[in-house]
Amino acid sequence: MEVAEVRVKCILCEKIEKIDDQLPIAKRLRNRPIHTYMCADCNERIAEKTKERIATGKFHIYRSGKEQEIL
Repeated sequence: MEVAEVRVKCILCEKIEKIDDQLPIAKRLRNRPIHTYMCADCNERIAEKTKERIATGKFHIYRSGKEQEIL
């Protein structure tokens, strides 16, 4: 039995990869086109940069007004 693959393109580096058709990300991309794909390299790079910014102490998460009212 062959494994179906989906071709996806990273939104940042535009690298084209093939992922298994049964993975949750493939199903999300197929059913809701608004979702985007980011390759593992870009995802890891962004995670590292975010951790560095958090470590500086100058990183703030801005929330919408509705969430602030609840909190």
